Amino acid sequence: TGAGQMLGRSQPTVTRLIQELEQELGFALFERSGPKVTPTQKAFQLSAEVDSALQGVRHVQQRALNIARDENLSLRVVATPALAAGLLPPAIARLPADLRPQQLQIQSLTPEGVVQAVLAKTVDLGVVSLPLEHRGLEVHWIGEASCVAVLAEDSPLASESVLSMQTLAQHTLISISNPFRFRRRINKAFEDLGSEPQHILETNTSLTAMQMARAGLGVALVDPFTAFGVPLNGVVVRPIESTIPFFFGLISAFASPLSDVAQALVESLQASSQELLPGMIIHPANRHDALMQRIYAS
Repeated sequence: TGAGQMLGRSQPTVTRLIQELEQELGFALFERSGPKVTPTQKAFQLSAEVDSALQGVRHVQQRALNIARDENLSLRVVATPALAAGLLPPAIARLPADLRPQQLQIQSLTPEGVVQAVLAKTVDLGVVSLPLEHRGLEVHWIGEASCVAVLAEDSPLASESVLSMQTLAQHTLISISNPFRFRRRINKAFEDLGSEPQHILETNTSLTAMQMARAGLGVALVDPFTAFGVPLNGVVVRPIESTIPFFFGLISAFASPLSDVAQALVESLQASSQELLPGMIIHPANRHDALMQRIYAS
């Protein structure tokens, strides 16, 4: 009934359309129990694909409107949650007034989702952690910064200016759960020193890890962009004695020309990241394979 009201159709019409779609697809979209309907797992999978397609259509519509108006000030950017929250807003804010986007969309996705969106050409730019090896991607530059420890301001460790891996190993740690990206480097840092954390709590975003640290659940090991770009009251940020690198890159679809505002953001993101983290290293795109060796070599 609610879907019918949104679409300007009657409830029986919506029901009939769903039934016809199910017949065409060859699988059920809803499990029916009396008057109640529940989406099936296949419905959720299909919905994700439809959402992506509709976003692409909306992007085309907006681009057509901008072209008709002779405007070049729309921008769609996708990034991992850490970079979307900690890096993108200040970078966009520092764009010159004549290149400030009039139509802006920032979306946060998993690293895999960011790459998929860029490959599908439904966004202008993507900001995502390594690896980025794909023939359909153009890597503009790669940033490298050291991860940091975040802990409650009343923690006994707050008095330390730098935290060693041996000290961290004696405390409950909070870390990102993805074992193939940032978490892999954390594990390797402990292995290199022959130490192992007593207990690790896992989450999928650095901001959640910081909130857990503020609640006194442990010491969060997070990327520096969330730690410094999304500051929280009640926590302190400390460097780690051993370098645990966080790599990320700026990507767009290969052979797709960038608008003036997108090109300006490529430069603004680099300047903003270096301003936020003065010690950050900028690598050219052709360093990707060598950096991957640092990440994944045994």
